[in-house]
Amino acid sequence: MQRLYINPLPVRIWHWTNAVGFVLLILTGLQIRYVGQVDVMPFRAAVVLHNWIGFVLCANFFVWLGFYLFSDKIKVYHPELSPRKHFRDTFRQMVYYGYGIFRGDPNPHHVGIYRKFNPLQSTMYQIVMMILVPVQFATGVLLWDVKRFASAVEWLGGVRVVDTVHVLLFIFFSAFIFVHVYLSSLGHTPSAHFTAMWTGYEEVDDAEAPAGPPA
Repeated sequence: MQRLYINPLPVRIWHWTNAVGFVLLILTGLQIRYVGQVDVMPFRAAVVLHNWIGFVLCANFFVWLGFYLFSDKIKVYHPELSPRKHFRDTFRQMVYYGYGIFRGDPNPHHVGIYRKFNPLQSTMYQIVMMILVPVQFATGVLLWDVKRFASAVEWLGGVRVVDTVHVLLFIFFSAFIFVHVYLSSLGHTPSAHFTAMWTGYEEVDDAEAPAGPPA
């Protein structure tokens, strides 16, 4: 096995801050949404905590964005420019997740320093990070102070529309966390990818490692 330095420190700090923050947002969001049915903490405390965590994660998002925009690690998000290759590799990855993994077939994607994500992950993370997360933050800010942002809320269709989008994305991110944890357990050991996100180093088979000395 070789060790590749896949996750730099800023990425790891952003990731774990995001993970803990989103879990807390979901829990406090449930308290706010189902007041009287979920009574983990006082309603007012849940609202204040939800708002502050939301602002922390907004700032954390810009840390992530700044790091990737101003470092060569942005290459891990570069899309495959050949549609034919992209769809072929995506199909192979889907077959692996849906069938091959249960037969013990090897993962068709080989991790590299600039090939961190497989085709499915690359597509999903670009949609999540560049569209869904900003929309969730934007709707959250609008709901945080409806009076201050009344004109923007009305332009978007009113509080009900903004709230519905926010709640639908809340459901999506709740499901996303479970899927993310499951897929993260599919390394050469169940804890391999979790360890990599803690230490920065991903272990890969010698046959899969890119040319050059190991990290």
